[in-house]
Amino acid sequence: MKRYLSLTPLSEALEILGRSFTFTPSTERIPVSTASGRVTSSPIFARFSVPGAHLAAMDGIAVLSEETFGAGEQRPVTLREAVRVNTGNLLPPEADSVIMIEDVRIDGDRFTIRRPATPWQHVRPVGEDIGETEMILPSSHRIRPHEIGALSAYGIAEVEVLTVRVGLIPTGSELVPPGEKPGPGQVVESNTVMAAAWLDRMGARCTRYPLTPDDPGLIRSRLGEAVEANDLVIISAGSSAGTRDFTADAIADLGEVLLHGVAMKPGKPVILGQISGKPVIGLPGYPLSAVTVLRELVIPLLSRYGLPREPESTVPAVLSSTLASELGVEEFVFLSLGKIQGRWVAVPHGRGAGVQMSGVRANAYLVIDAGEEGVEAGEEVQAHLTVPVQEAGQALILTGSHDPALDLLADQLAKAGVSLHSAHQGSMGGLIALKKRVCHGAPMHLLADDGTYNTPYLSRHLPGEDLVIFCLAGREQGIISRENLALEDLPKVRFINRQKGSGTRILLDHLLSLRGIPPGSIAGYDRELTTHLAVALAVKTGEVDAGLGVFSAAKAFGLSFVPVAREPYEIVFHADTWEDPRVKALASTVTSPSFREALEALGGYDVSLTGRLRRLP
Repeated sequence: MKRYLSLTPLSEALEILGRSFTFTPSTERIPVSTASGRVTSSPIFARFSVPGAHLAAMDGIAVLSEETFGAGEQRPVTLREAVRVNTGNLLPPEADSVIMIEDVRIDGDRFTIRRPATPWQHVRPVGEDIGETEMILPSSHRIRPHEIGALSAYGIAEVEVLTVRVGLIPTGSELVPPGEKPGPGQVVESNTVMAAAWLDRMGARCTRYPLTPDDPGLIRSRLGEAVEANDLVIISAGSSAGTRDFTADAIADLGEVLLHGVAMKPGKPVILGQISGKPVIGLPGYPLSAVTVLRELVIPLLSRYGLPREPESTVPAVLSSTLASELGVEEFVFLSLGKIQGRWVAVPHGRGAGVQMSGVRANAYLVIDAGEEGVEAGEEVQAHLTVPVQEAGQALILTGSHDPALDLLADQLAKAGVSLHSAHQGSMGGLIALKKRVCHGAPMHLLADDGTYNTPYLSRHLPGEDLVIFCLAGREQGIISRENLALEDLPKVRFINRQKGSGTRILLDHLLSLRGIPPGSIAGYDRELTTHLAVALAVKTGEVDAGLGVFSAAKAFGLSFVPVAREPYEIVFHADTWEDPRVKALASTVTSPSFREALEALGGYDVSLTGRLRRLP
């Protein structure tokens, strides 16, 4: 029965998949050198015995053991028929034992011993490691890297392994191929590229079909071609309810739509269907929706064919901020996870389905159950890791003001084995996160009424706390525009602002007040962005005429810049966190010549302040 966008719980969707198909995998023969991580389709047997003959296991003399019987300390025996051998040498046909050279006195071609040898001592017999036709690995075994050496040693040049042939069809008239710059209204096709990379790693064999425009006949034809050649077909985009969404109809024309719509977010519009007894998945076009469908539906589907899933780790973590969620829908939220003072802290990322960078910047994700309306800040949640737990343990979380220099810092810190995660929540947001101990450090530039920065706010909101204030650099703030606009010009142009609580917003309000310019007189004052680069981009595209931001952002987009203030850009840490090795790595990186040079190349930074240290109280 076709159910069009009638939301089915995720657990039920998995059950429907499980009972709808037989899941018979394909097989392929591949070179043994490429077989690590793959799953054997049948047992593998040794082609020959190892060792293939009796070998000496010690340096010494090869003897017939019965000729040594009776030897003792008081009754030495001299041997004339013994043969010198080294470890790994073939044993002479007449010998059945090796005596270590340390137990032999040599006099020319005479060998004297004072201890008898036992049969087969210090000998590696034929087939000691493995005998010809003996099984090396059973079927359904995931081959480990060290087993590649054993397979090679036992004469195996190729192995037959399980696979699933997956056809990937990208649809959409707006798509351009990877590597090509999209024009207005176009997007780069990335979903099937990502899917192929993910599924190939499991051992699937993916075929990416050419870009298919929004033509129902072409989509249906391409779908039929892919079903015939593959075990599973994934068709990207066209799964929603828009006027150019043809995937569900194409599946229904050739087979059956099992369900359309799963109660999960992102990924709601997913389609599960079957054609000729084979599963067909309609993948939503938004990238994070596609990620969720692949992880929660497609990978479990492939595991039913016998392909291995990567083991998943979870850790209990404290959520840094409250998340509201829709009842009846299972929601997946990307997180930046870090260990702060011995406990895991999870900082949520933006939740837009089209924002791929949320997934790039994250190292974990959270599942909000369909029966929950959300999760409160400070609540303990289970964080699902997307990196090894050791890597997550090296994450350093900064929450607060944004600056392009943080990307430079992240790049250079990575070389020290520390992954920097920045949450751009404005200077006041960073101050609150620091107070709640849900970040390692808070970048900020809060201008006080007395003209100083940060100290009055810290003294007021964190009284008596032992704090370390570390300066990344001095920097210039100014009006970014295409036409050399100044602060006084703002009431006459379209403006874009930074979010409430950001240091830049506080600076703007201070400057407007000094000049007697009412905020309400500025068109766009209430429209907010969270980074300096986002402000500069809005000016560059002509969406607005001006914004307030740092010089490096204006320079990055080739825009004019009229300075209005110089300020210190500082990162504040609790004194005990300052001793953390990850923070020490940050301090060492910031004070390095290479970081200073990179700052100067960005432009607009005063590196004479870089590395300046203050303490409170």
